[in-house]
Amino acid sequence: MNSRAIAKAKRREVSEETARPALLLAWYDRHRRRLPWRPLPGERADPYAVWLSEIMLQQTGVKTVGPYFLKFLARWPDVDALGRASLDDVLRMWAGLGYYSRARNLHACAVAVRRDHGGAFPETEEALRALPGIGPYTASAIAAIAFGRRTMPVDGNIERVVSRLFAVEEPLPQAKPLIQQMAMTLLGPGETNPRARDEKSRAGDAESRAGDSAQALMDLGSSICTPKKPACALCPLNDDCVARARGDQETFPRKAPKKTGALRRGAAFVVTRGDELLVRSRPEKGLLGGMTEVPTSHWLDVQDDKAALQQAPALKGITRWRRKAGVVTHVFTHFPLELVIYAAAVAARTRAPEGMRWVPIATLKDEALPNVMRKVIAHGLSGNV
Repeated sequence: MNSRAIAKAKRREVSEETARPALLLAWYDRHRRRLPWRPLPGERADPYAVWLSEIMLQQTGVKTVGPYFLKFLARWPDVDALGRASLDDVLRMWAGLGYYSRARNLHACAVAVRRDHGGAFPETEEALRALPGIGPYTASAIAAIAFGRRTMPVDGNIERVVSRLFAVEEPLPQAKPLIQQMAMTLLGPGETNPRARDEKSRAGDAESRAGDSAQALMDLGSSICTPKKPACALCPLNDDCVARARGDQETFPRKAPKKTGALRRGAAFVVTRGDELLVRSRPEKGLLGGMTEVPTSHWLDVQDDKAALQQAPALKGITRWRRKAGVVTHVFTHFPLELVIYAAAVAARTRAPEGMRWVPIATLKDEALPNVMRKVIAHGLSGNV
């Protein structure tokens, strides 16, 4: 190939890379999703709303997050208000959303922003990553969407779009750095200098669209480049998609075989005192840290009834525990769980063991109960013996 042909090929390659972000943004301007945390076209994103939504969206779908986001925003309209709230209140509001370490980190981050940054989120990825609960992805998302920084947060939707567009054969998670690098080629214009961005904003220049590029790819993965039966004919990038040209787009992204954790078993003890239920709070650190639960045995790979009953709460008046028919099952990120339920009723003046408390059954909705405990209590209070 002569020098002229080489130069022409390079110009074509540059042209294609320039065209993709433009095509993506044009599609986004027509088809962007309306989401509670997303500002209207032309409006600037609220860093607090971006951060709150990104934390909630970790491991949780948009439909589930929407009502929780609005509930949090109504209760705590800004990071200063959230930073002044108690952790118990935050955990209660979070109850049912799962992955409760997110709620603890959410509160710790709000406290840190209020204490160390005057109630305003820092604008750089480096400073954002120094805050509790904010990792590389979340820092990138806040920097791009809220502050227009030229960075690309890569979530599951973007991984799928990019891996198909470029036919990335390396399996996840090993392919993450390569996908990140390729995703950066799809960024629209953005700013690396916040002061320059602010000056352009005051001058009415809306050039910085790095956050829109990221959200466009997220929307594309959610609505068109779906895991199964992607609507390739509607995709603004379909002419350049290598996997589509090959006809194997549904096989991307490549994934290494999943390792499933071993099944754990245990027992849960549902004790009533009239219209009250015996509960306790889990340790602050660890799985479901700080959440409310009924007393349980240890969760082990192997456990028999005798060993489980030896871990039952010590209460006067209980001569026999009634084992409820069936088991309660729950799947955590790293392991599935089966709990046998034992029920008992005690006299009206029975004291709660140390570290436990009685709460009215009617007010359980106000307790920070994880979903697994809501299942346990519903099963334990049912008439099915």
